[in-house]
Amino acid sequence: MEIRAIKAEEADEISRIYALSWKSAYRGIVGDAYLDGLNELRWSQILLKEPSSSFVILEKGERVGTASIKYDCDENMKDAGEIVSIYLKPEHTGKGYGKALFAFCLSKLAELGCGSAFLWTFEKNERARAFYESFGFAWDGQKKHLDIGGESIPVIRYVYKFGEGLSANGGKDT
Repeated sequence: MEIRAIKAEEADEISRIYALSWKSAYRGIVGDAYLDGLNELRWSQILLKEPSSSFVILEKGERVGTASIKYDCDENMKDAGEIVSIYLKPEHTGKGYGKALFAFCLSKLAELGCGSAFLWTFEKNERARAFYESFGFAWDGQKKHLDIGGESIPVIRYVYKFGEGLSANGGKDT
């Protein structure tokens, strides 16, 4: 297993991972018409802007997942890093790749000197919420709505304080 920054020439393949993951993970949360209409172009354009903060996880040369982070990007969360996304090809979920990628993102944010990490997740995405909680993240009470495909969908913010929760490897931070 290898995790590294994406390369510009990988943007199309990484974008396919985003689209496939959305179509699989968000059925019942995001409208079917929106999901069915997803294509890779949107994400390719985003990924090419900041490739150094976007990562790919490979298994035997196959790109199986992707993640991206940002540092100090929320005016209400100073000295915090955001895990913007973490997506796997549907056939690779439940095999440990998500945990490895998530731990990698946390370690990168810690290396950047972040005092905390946060992410936004769909309120109804119980599977993801349980995953984040297993890493020591907790909902901080913040909630907003995203307009996706003409629907207002609630998202909630999960926060992790370095030094207060579980570490990326599952033990207590010290």
